[in-house]
Amino acid sequence: MTSIGGAASTGMVDWNLAVATATRLVRPGPDVSRDEAREIVAELRRHAKASEAHVRGFTRMGTEDTHDTPVLVVDRPGWVRANVAGFREVLKPLLDKMQERRGSGPGGAVLGAVGGKVTGVELGMLLSFLSSRVLGQYETFAPATRELPAGENGGGRLLLVAPNIVHVERELDVEPHDFRLWVCLHEETHRTQFSAVPWLRDHLEGEIQSFLAETEVDPMTVLERVREAAQSLAGGRPEGEEDEGRSLVEIVQTPAQREILARLTAVMSLLEGHADFVMDGVGPDVVASVAEIREKFQQRRAKGASRLDLALRKLLGLDAKLKQYRDGERFVSAVVGQVGMDGFNRVWTSPNTLPTKAEIAKPADWVARVHRKTES
Repeated sequence: MTSIGGAASTGMVDWNLAVATATRLVRPGPDVSRDEAREIVAELRRHAKASEAHVRGFTRMGTEDTHDTPVLVVDRPGWVRANVAGFREVLKPLLDKMQERRGSGPGGAVLGAVGGKVTGVELGMLLSFLSSRVLGQYETFAPATRELPAGENGGGRLLLVAPNIVHVERELDVEPHDFRLWVCLHEETHRTQFSAVPWLRDHLEGEIQSFLAETEVDPMTVLERVREAAQSLAGGRPEGEEDEGRSLVEIVQTPAQREILARLTAVMSLLEGHADFVMDGVGPDVVASVAEIREKFQQRRAKGASRLDLALRKLLGLDAKLKQYRDGERFVSAVVGQVGMDGFNRVWTSPNTLPTKAEIAKPADWVARVHRKTES
């Protein structure tokens, strides 16, 4: 097995074991023949390519750098490996900090006994759960490798998770070719966002690192929360406790972190809502059955799969992500309706023109602030 970024088996998390565990536990994808699989991969690549012009034309975010970021059609283990590499890079400052505290405090001895291998197994369990739910992702933080190529100018890579796309299109009973293009339009919007707005990646990374730098939580608390999630997957939590407790993000919030998290929530709402807005805006012209797909997909998003799924969504903060789609799309739609697409695109000028969390809920306030400032 390929090591994730070098000496991955040391420290607070055994990253290689996380990958191995997730790969072993991941659910098998839908039943397709080898020839069908090749056709699906080829079609997703074609749709991703076609989506570039559709998205650029609709958003007016013209850029020739989009092709600098590769499109990778992956299976579920491939998604796991990409995300472990990204997590390891982003979480390194926090894990180094936790490592320093390992030998001190009342939890130090216990943490030493637990070790990185147990944590790696538990993280792998969570990743195996998530790997069957993601249709696509613009991954920007993992270092470039032969397995995970990235853009020459610091871009990331666009991941399309083929088995999940096929699973959902069958579950919804929608036209497969239309659904695959519809998904690619959403994910291509994310690639366009980052390629057309060169400061966006560094801004997000800076906010995340500021958030992690403020973390002053006992390492055992973090690991216990991960353990709760893993026990939920294994059916180890007592009946009636599924909806109790806080998310993984909520347990590490200081006052300074709450401010940072509010900014991150706003920008993620913008990015996700913009992708949904573009997907639906382009859809009627290029996806014949877009209305049926959208209706069925929204119903699927809203209801979740089971009590366990709902509990894990809360624990992992996924409910907040679903709210980001809704709030962000309303913001984008309202702003475009008021000042047009070019007026909306002022949002990409600098970090200062990004909406605040309050402005996501009140788009007119963002219009008044940004347009009054730029026109005065």
